[in-house]
Amino acid sequence: MIEYVVATNPDDRVLLKASQILKNGGLICFPTETNWVVVADPYNKEGVDKLYRLRHVDNTKHFTMLCESFQKAQEISLIEDSAFRLLKKLIPGSYTFIFEANKKITKYLKASKSDKEVGIRFPPSPLCQRLLATHGEVVICTHLNHEMIGLEDDGNALYGALIDDYFGNKIDLILDPGEYEFVGQSTTIIDFTSGAPEIIREGAGPVSFLR
Repeated sequence: MIEYVVATNPDDRVLLKASQILKNGGLICFPTETNWVVVADPYNKEGVDKLYRLRHVDNTKHFTMLCESFQKAQEISLIEDSAFRLLKKLIPGSYTFIFEANKKITKYLKASKSDKEVGIRFPPSPLCQRLLATHGEVVICTHLNHEMIGLEDDGNALYGALIDDYFGNKIDLILDPGEYEFVGQSTTIIDFTSGAPEIIREGAGPVSFLR
């Protein structure tokens, strides 16, 4: 099912509908600044299992958590003061941060339970931020690309109807803002698990401040 929304001001009714689907163990799809993502409620086993089946990967593979605020991020990870001060300068932005996971999330996610780590994003997309605020919890996400829906990457962005045609009822709701501009790169990944920030992958988020 596709709901067409205004990216900068999505309808509250649609967001409440999406949140309820997540709480019931369903999957939601929408674009962030870097790519389309599919999300589930990490505290709903049915939803998490569906997300891993959608990607055809084992649940020991890490997926990223999308967070609306520091408060929510601190509920699932251990963020030291030095990291907190740095993140305040960078978020929301095109970064994925890796932290030590705490018991709240390791209880639900096998990947985090095995290595005690969790990846966190604070996307700048108003659509994503509004959905997270409405839902009131973090969500677990995986990205989509052309290959995953059986297409060659011809340089054109994915859109809701293509995703819906391929996945059908495997995704319960697609939030489609119509024409959407992506930054053209994946997120920059920064690992804080050893204390000092370590760049794992350079992407859309600038890293000059670490050099």
